[in-house]
Amino acid sequence: MKTYRTLLLAMFICWIPSSALAQADLSSLDEYFESSRSDWDVPGMAVAIVKDGEIVHIGGYGVLEVGSSTKVDDHTLFAIASNTKAFISSSIASLVDAGKMSWDDPIGKHLPYFQLVDEVATQRATVRDALSHGVGLGTYSGDVIWYKSNHTAEEVLKLVSHLEPAFEFRTGYGYSNVMFVAAGEVIGAVAGKPWDEYVQDHFFDPLGMSRSQTSTARLKELGNVATPHKISAGANLAIGFADWYSMGSGASASVISSAHDMAQWVRMHLNEGELNGTRYYSEAAQQQMWHPQFNYSVTPSTRETYPGRNFNGYGLAFGVSEYRGQFMAAHGGAYDGMYSRVAMVPDMELGIVVLTNTMKNMGPWLVYDIVDAYLGDSVRDWSGYGLERDNRSKTAFANRMDSFRDARVEGTSPTLERDNIEGTYHDDLYGGIVVVTEEGTLRLTFPRSPDLNATLEHFHYDTYEIKWDQTHSWFDFGTVQFESNHKREVVGMSFSVPNEDIFFEELNLKKVN
Repeated sequence: MKTYRTLLLAMFICWIPSSALAQADLSSLDEYFESSRSDWDVPGMAVAIVKDGEIVHIGGYGVLEVGSSTKVDDHTLFAIASNTKAFISSSIASLVDAGKMSWDDPIGKHLPYFQLVDEVATQRATVRDALSHGVGLGTYSGDVIWYKSNHTAEEVLKLVSHLEPAFEFRTGYGYSNVMFVAAGEVIGAVAGKPWDEYVQDHFFDPLGMSRSQTSTARLKELGNVATPHKISAGANLAIGFADWYSMGSGASASVISSAHDMAQWVRMHLNEGELNGTRYYSEAAQQQMWHPQFNYSVTPSTRETYPGRNFNGYGLAFGVSEYRGQFMAAHGGAYDGMYSRVAMVPDMELGIVVLTNTMKNMGPWLVYDIVDAYLGDSVRDWSGYGLERDNRSKTAFANRMDSFRDARVEGTSPTLERDNIEGTYHDDLYGGIVVVTEEGTLRLTFPRSPDLNATLEHFHYDTYEIKWDQTHSWFDFGTVQFESNHKREVVGMSFSVPNEDIFFEELNLKKVN
């Protein structure tokens, strides 16, 4: 398969990006993408390539849903997840250019209720800090607040005041979705309209991104929507389309778009904020967004994997790095059942969009294959290399899950009576969670996140396995352990839900009645 893909890319290298592309060249490129999609077992994918200001290739591959015959095309809608963040930084760029705010405004200047545990961070944290993940929170810390909840953005931010920092202010990088919620609320405060309306008016409409959305509200009406999939028992399982906007986290990750629409977005960025005679923000603002605010260490192993990489960091909603001597601005997006990748190589006037509808992150690897093709040779079969890494990662995670299940001690019984367990458990970060008995079964209920409701089945001792009512992308196994005092009174509950994003372990739940 590697030899076949290399041959297809060799054909791709020869094609000239213009309106006069040869049909054979386009055919080889389509074969390459379809081959990669099939190898990765991704149900559906859309890809757009922008070169020298024009869309030189765009297409859909596979189907909207596993088992369906409806094909993906360049207008099919996918969740782009954290590629939403660039819409937030670009909106702020336009407001900075208009003189309405500064990148270095304290967040509290616009959101008086903004509060962090670290008082220094509360007073000094700026919009720039929020956009570059530098306030001191750990990576994904606080996602448990909003995930599957019915919180508003303001409610999410008020709960953030209880999040313990992972670093001292500005001393470490922690990828923070909740800080982009704050940035979105800053847009609303400065612009006098919610962030999503601002994005619609200032970017979607003038750029001709006519199918792009900030929530799922119109998806049924619009049609041609990819179905998300999770990996279950090694196969793709169709799941519902989550609405992250209604969870209060929209500014971090709720945009839904197509390859066609995202290609317009990329064209504008590659032209430093201008497209078709309309300027959206200044060239200086574009450079701000692409300037590294945090630098990660570049090890010999990193250089071996990514040739020519001498720096690697994060700007304002863009990952920035060097690849084979070229500056690259890129970002990924991970949603319930979907992944996206947007990458730009400004000096080559090259931009790439990859949208997929399952929990397999093939986008970054296709990007490197495409960049290599334009540079004229190939470092390696990136798609194959990425697939091997993805398989190893999934195997390691599956083994980790097996170890949790294998830790069960057979033949034990609960030591705590059910009526002792029942009640309301409270955590300042989250609010209340209620344990009740329904039809003889213990139930775990989340008043602010009913989609997380579950049945509790005895695991061992006073630990219960969580059997969620709904299917979730990020986790499907977890336990709760009930804690008692010296009088054998239940006083608290702790979670263990192994996954890479939603950290239930951040909750310190105490029984209140």
